[in-house]
Amino acid sequence: MASVDFGVIDGVIKEWGAKPGSIIPILQGVQEKYNYLPAEIFPYISKKLGVSEARVYGVATFYENFSLQPKGKFIIKVCDGTACHVRKSIPNLERLQKDLGLSEKKITTDDLGFTVQTVACLGACSLAPALMISSSGKPDKVYAGVTPDSASDIVKELRAQL
Repeated sequence: MASVDFGVIDGVIKEWGAKPGSIIPILQGVQEKYNYLPAEIFPYISKKLGVSEARVYGVATFYENFSLQPKGKFIIKVCDGTACHVRKSIPNLERLQKDLGLSEKKITTDDLGFTVQTVACLGACSLAPALMISSSGKPDKVYAGVTPDSASDIVKELRAQL
């Protein structure tokens, strides 16, 4: 993992303003740069905004969208909303975990190539079971009617891009 460039953090703070009301957009900006929130940023942002480190950390841990753990280049979100669940999204999740050597507790591959997580809903119920792939700098891509075999095929295609 590369060390944190505090110049980058300063740029994000400058963009949103060094004020307590900017904690969320600042954390979003940092996560966009690093794909997660490195531990080193909390005391730094705290000092820059004049708020407690506990407050910055509390915001980061309250919102599910923030991650304190490094995420992979490809983030695979498996929908487990009602429509997807009923149409068997869990076997897709299980196949992805098996193919990538992941589990419920270990969601990111050691090489930081992939992160697999479930989401409550992708808003693509008519495409169930669906999954979405996010990759830095590229638009999110939704896959429809996913089966365990097609999930494996998707991983093979993505591995070729690593």
